[in-house]
Amino acid sequence: MKKKLIAFVCFLLVSLSGLPQLPVRLNERPVVLNTSTGALKGKMVTPNQESGYPVVLIIPGSGLTDMDGNSAALPGKNNSLRYLAEGLAGKGIASLRYDKRGIASSASAGKDEYSMRFEDGIKDARGWIDYLSKDKRISGIYVLGHSEGALVGMAASVDNPKVKGYISVAGAGRPAYEIIEEQMAGQPEVIRNMVRSINTSLKEGKLVPDVPIGLQALFRSSVQPYMISWYTYNPQEIIKKLKVPVLILQGDKDMQVSVKDAELLKRSQPSADYHLIGNMNHLMKTCDTMDQQKQMATYTDPVLPLHKDVLILIEKFVSKP
Repeated sequence: MKKKLIAFVCFLLVSLSGLPQLPVRLNERPVVLNTSTGALKGKMVTPNQESGYPVVLIIPGSGLTDMDGNSAALPGKNNSLRYLAEGLAGKGIASLRYDKRGIASSASAGKDEYSMRFEDGIKDARGWIDYLSKDKRISGIYVLGHSEGALVGMAASVDNPKVKGYISVAGAGRPAYEIIEEQMAGQPEVIRNMVRSINTSLKEGKLVPDVPIGLQALFRSSVQPYMISWYTYNPQEIIKKLKVPVLILQGDKDMQVSVKDAELLKRSQPSADYHLIGNMNHLMKTCDTMDQQKQMATYTDPVLPLHKDVLILIEKFVSKP
């Protein structure tokens, strides 16, 4: 009987080892940053310890991207930033991610599009840094920006004594107008010339009243003031000003930001840790192709986890003395 019982226990242990692990319990709570124009809302995830842990401020990318990394412009979810926060907590690192002004739970704090400026995002990021600096449980604040959020976080970290380190994930290494013109490379010459002409005016701070119908989505009148403010920021110049440790992460299967951009950032900040991650796309998901149709499937599939190297490299960076 005793032998049968031991055999059964062994069988049970072997069987359970093949089952998926239960998710780690997360200490997640809502957070609010009150500003003069409304409340910004986010979520803070902390590890299972009372204090003494670092925190990563996660800044989402462009457009309608929310705190979880999902865009209202796409039909499904990818949950990339949510998985980043949860993964960091499992490694003893807290995080705070938030909906940008005018997006999702922070919609009520939004301005009308014509009044928006790139500096608004930088000011909000600094506000969240100040918010975290008052938390006595935290041992250090690290700023992580994804995509366009990388430039926001970079600018918010310059000459900011409250920031211990900066992390760029899929961040551009060139001014926005250069990237826009590169993305138009496949268009007919007449379109490329119109884009260059409009960009020239915007770079000079001049609004363009007559934009062709086909380019209205990109250069509509209401968004031009924002673009004028955005165009004044050159990531290569800003990253040079950082006096804190810098980590640059870039996927080699990123169809939105090129490897060239990451290399330009590294060249401008030679002391930065730079890692080109194989088979990783723009959303930090594992992807082995540059085929656009196949890549888009990863943008709306919440089942796909983050590329394993992302969390490993961030943990290593944040854990440095």
